[in-house]
Amino acid sequence: MRVRPVVEGDFRAVCELLAELGRPAVGSGAEQACRATFMADLDDAGADHLLAVDDSGTPLGFCSLHYRRRLNHPTEEAWIPDLIVAERTRGTGVGRALLAEAERRARERGCHLLTLESGHHRKRAHAVYLAAGMRDTGKQFGKRLP
Repeated sequence: MRVRPVVEGDFRAVCELLAELGRPAVGSGAEQACRATFMADLDDAGADHLLAVDDSGTPLGFCSLHYRRRLNHPTEEAWIPDLIVAERTRGTGVGRALLAEAERRARERGCHLLTLESGHHRKRAHAVYLAAGMRDTGKQFGKRLP
């Protein structure tokens, strides 16, 4: 297994992994807009997107890593809004490898903090994050906007 940057040809694989996370599937009516967003994210210097693949190139997991400014810090915060491992390979180290690469990139960029979001029900994932030295530091609240 190896972790590499996401490329344009990974669009469908990334969408399928995000659907496993519980995100809406990208239907034909939304594909063009979603692909445009995907391409813009790949070109964004304020983000890295990582794909774990097996030796044959089959996608195993995905991590989206964004760098954001904070008003009270002179350095950026690294934020992971999405980290997903294909269900068939959970528990095999894929998540740990993605998280380690995200941390390496955040350190290399000089970030002061690495954060991520995770649903309350994802207890196995929480154990991976805690084992990687992360702490449960809060809650996230959201409101859907029409």
